[in-house]
Amino acid sequence: MRQWTEFLRRLIAVIGATASGKSALALSLAQRFGGEIVNADSRQIYRGMDIGTAKPSPETRVLIPHHLYDIADPSDSYSLALYRKDARTALENIWARGEFAWLVGGTGQYVWALLEAWQVPDVPPQPHLRAELEAVAQKEGVESLHGRLRAVDPEAAGRIDARNVRRVIRALEVQQMTGRPISIWQTKGSPDFEACILGVHCEEKELVWRINRRVEAMFASGLVDETQAILDAAVPADASALSSIGYAEAVREIKQDITREKAIELTKRSTKRLARRQRQWFRLQDSRISWTTDFSEAEEVVTQFLETSA
Repeated sequence: MRQWTEFLRRLIAVIGATASGKSALALSLAQRFGGEIVNADSRQIYRGMDIGTAKPSPETRVLIPHHLYDIADPSDSYSLALYRKDARTALENIWARGEFAWLVGGTGQYVWALLEAWQVPDVPPQPHLRAELEAVAQKEGVESLHGRLRAVDPEAAGRIDARNVRRVIRALEVQQMTGRPISIWQTKGSPDFEACILGVHCEEKELVWRINRRVEAMFASGLVDETQAILDAAVPADASALSSIGYAEAVREIKQDITREKAIELTKRSTKRLARRQRQWFRLQDSRISWTTDFSEAEEVVTQFLETSA
């Protein structure tokens, strides 16, 4: 197994839809081949958000070095620019130790920002502007807010779902603060490392079943209590982190706006919608991605990559 450690600046991305089994597969592969795991899930960065993000357990993270988990508080604002900086630091440190990296997660922006060497604008969050734009979405509707983005950056508007208010606001924020559309900022470069992209494919019927079971297990395991603990730590209910799927519904249950049954139903629906969006980021037709359905297929792809990229 340790023969692979002599290879420098190698990265193997394990990507796919939520609940497809990325983390479990990556752990098994890392135990087989070595290497260190770098998180590419925008919600698993937050401390205290374990159940609702399906974060690898502390016991699991002892088996193989894991990076960029539990690095921010739920009250913090954490941007793509910050992630790219932190991820590059983690990768450089891994490569300096003579190891290679596993990039694991389903946040498309995080994954492709690294694999395609995006140029990401370093624009800090603007609370007043965000509040103003959130008010527009609430009063005039998400389509009206999306229309504002379409007017100044039609390319970005074409990529961002109108229902993803957080990303629409971020695109408008960057445009207003820099005078340049976010689509121009997000140009692609050439990565300075060799990469293999391993996609975890799961048939639709199987994925829906997994999502339903995962959501039910999350609520049964204490998602609402976990959310209450975050609120008790003085994190505001409207914090960006608590807009995450599962947590937003748990907040509504805590406020007695909805029942437990409704919270579970809404979380399942939102998670399935997320899986559809992830398929847009990670397309089956993308020739760069080697799609696999089990460990043996993945093992073959990884072995070939490590042998031919030496």
